[in-house]
Amino acid sequence: MKNTFKNTKLIIGLFFLALSLSLSSCRHNDDNEKDDLPQEELSDVLLKVTDQATGVPVTYDYQVNSTSNPNIKLIDGHTYNVEVMFKNGAEDATQEIKEAVNEHFLVYNFPNSDITLTRTDSSDFTRADGNRVGIKTKWVVNTAVKNTAAPAQLVLTLFHEPVTVSEASSVSGNGVIYGTHTGGETDAQANYNITY
Repeated sequence: MKNTFKNTKLIIGLFFLALSLSLSSCRHNDDNEKDDLPQEELSDVLLKVTDQATGVPVTYDYQVNSTSNPNIKLIDGHTYNVEVMFKNGAEDATQEIKEAVNEHFLVYNFPNSDITLTRTDSSDFTRADGNRVGIKTKWVVNTAVKNTAAPAQLVLTLFHEPVTVSEASSVSGNGVIYGTHTGGETDAQANYNITY
């Protein structure tokens, strides 16, 4: 009788151990699915820049962990249509942003340029709060490089699960930042040099 009681106790204990392991395993998998575009999986952030005057697109590829930044050539007085694409190797990861549009937001920082940026995203990349993510934008280049003695750049940051976002712009040093956010994590940050 004692052995039967011990065996039943052992079986029940093993059952609860197996159950708790399977539940924590499920929770872990769910957590991984929440961060649908983890930074360590992104290999490239590409900008397809099309001059409205010529209609010719040029793609600039920022490679994650690269020691050099691509040079984006812009002409004062020109208007450009710009599209951002994210890649994991050969795989297009931009679709993952579309599928979780409310969890993402792009901030554009032009520290030494006078560029007027307008978000032109379709409804596919518009969040439930009405703010556009910023996958597609229009740039009016007033002055590509304001101070020729200093580098001009675009610092492009993709935020994941920000608490609040706004398309508003603000002055930053000798340039403008387009987009503000609170909270969240950085999914990707890409730097491009701006030349003229």
